[in-house]
Amino acid sequence: MVLGSICLALGATLAAGGLWLILLGGSWYYGIAGVALALTGVLLLQQRTLAVWLYLATWTGTIAWAFWEVGADWWAHVPRLVAPTLILLLILSCIPALRRNS
Repeated sequence: MVLGSICLALGATLAAGGLWLILLGGSWYYGIAGVALALTGVLLLQQRTLAVWLYLATWTGTIAWAFWEVGADWWAHVPRLVAPTLILLLILSCIPALRRNS
């Protein structure tokens, strides 16, 4: 419940900033990732396992975007991948609870 609320709040914030960036001609990544994270939060609040798959797809897209943006520069990946990976680990830790409730 708490993680779903956090994902929803972070996703809405990221989507709003991403929309602004799109309007300025910037990267679409933040808008798309924000919407996906917000939807993940909604699905977590509904205790649906689809949230795990949606966030896993978002995380995979984040890795692809990070490599596209900065190549194989390890240090440049750190700010792009640490927070999404921590969120992934938290979501993965919810799988037993999601299965119990489905």
